[in-house]
Amino acid sequence: MAPLPISSISVGKIDDVQELIKSKPNKVPERFIREANERGVPVSLKSHLHHHIPVIDLSKLSKPHTHDDFLFEILKLSQACEDWGFFQVINHEIEVEVVEDIEEVAKEFFEMPLEEKKKYPMAPGTVQGYGQAFIFSEDQKLDWCNMFALGVHPPSIRNPKLWPSKPARFSESLEGYSKEIRKLCKRLLTYIAISLGLKEEKFEEMFGEAVQAVRMNYYPPCSSPDLVLGLSPHSDGSALTVLQQSKNSCVGLQILKDNTWVPVLPLPSALVINIGDTIEVLTNGKYKSVEHRAVTNREKERLTIVTFYAPNYEVEIEPLGELVDDETNPCKYRSYNHGDYSYHYVSNKLQGKKSLDFAKILN
Repeated sequence: MAPLPISSISVGKIDDVQELIKSKPNKVPERFIREANERGVPVSLKSHLHHHIPVIDLSKLSKPHTHDDFLFEILKLSQACEDWGFFQVINHEIEVEVVEDIEEVAKEFFEMPLEEKKKYPMAPGTVQGYGQAFIFSEDQKLDWCNMFALGVHPPSIRNPKLWPSKPARFSESLEGYSKEIRKLCKRLLTYIAISLGLKEEKFEEMFGEAVQAVRMNYYPPCSSPDLVLGLSPHSDGSALTVLQQSKNSCVGLQILKDNTWVPVLPLPSALVINIGDTIEVLTNGKYKSVEHRAVTNREKERLTIVTFYAPNYEVEIEPLGELVDDETNPCKYRSYNHGDYSYHYVSNKLQGKKSLDFAKILN
């Protein structure tokens, strides 16, 4: 999932934001304050009511009443992947109890004393453990967020020392939740393949033993949300990303649509899905990964559980031949090893879609 700790990296002091708001609730340290053109000014939902992230009803794909229902929902999925790179799924068949349990366990983890959480540190140059990821220098700006990330599947990417013993049911809850999300990702990739005119097993056969990781993000309230970012703008290196936002959380996710940051408010019981860089490459740019970020709130906290689903690290990635045409749609990305791209992705700070330059064919 990540490179080994890089001992030469000096990241300086990284304040724990939960501890900051306990000791200095009205103070935002300089290292969190963004340049004026980067700041995450919260956007009013009322001013963007004309923007609706697409909603895909999976029951119309898995159990359609008619063939027309199926085709209509496949068309909606295709348009969502092509025009937005983000969509919400409803009727996904993951039990409410499973979803609520992982939320509760994640909340309990972040509420533990700092000394307990620091038993599972995220070492510089890695993305597993508790802390802040993608920090590579002492002067790099920090996100107003605490993270806890783990490799889940295959077992070879796990770091057992980072799986917490508290809360007591953490591992059991995460295992059960991750199995359900894995099944969901496989279903979604089947439907995405169909939407592209490919055979439905295309991605599952190509991905091999797919890699799955989870990151829990806790965004405490911030006294000056207009000065900070909860999470820096970026696209995901995965094939698919599944975001679950806890109940009663404030609006935090924003996606870049037509050069405007658009807020996303998840529907009750829905999961937010986004296309990762890997699918952009495989579809030769037809389905694009989209830059997104998180903003904070002055009064309310926000908790998210994010799953990243990607090909096995041994897989070679390149645009699918069925989606390349030398005359009308020439190849835009080179062939590369997915493990190499993953290493490149986690070895650089989050900076929009810059990581994807790794794969682009420059004219």
